Amino acid sequence: MSVTYAHQAILANSRNTAILSIVVTIFYGAIFTLAQLYEYNVSAFSINDGIYGSLFFMLTGFHGLHVLVGSIFLFVCLFRQIFYHFTQSQHVGFENAAWY
Repeated sequence: MSVTYAHQAILANSRNTAILSIVVTIFYGAIFTLAQLYEYNVSAFSINDGIYGSLFFMLTGFHGLHVLVGSIFLFVCLFRQIFYHFTQSQHVGFENAAWY
């Protein structure tokens, strides 16, 4: 939701709103990643404990990797937005990060 708001802000040429929305989205990704790390540390089972453990760690691990890579993409987009690399008509880098 906040990444869509950032996209709309870029389209409306509202640079500060776009920056804030990207920061909020990165914050959401960081909160998810930290919560997942905490969950991994306190879980009562491991990846070696049968099908449940294997599936749990594989599926949540892939999703966590997806969130981490997306957060890195958006972090790069944040700096590009700060340094005026995105305009209303040229922001394909941001759109690709948002689609990811």
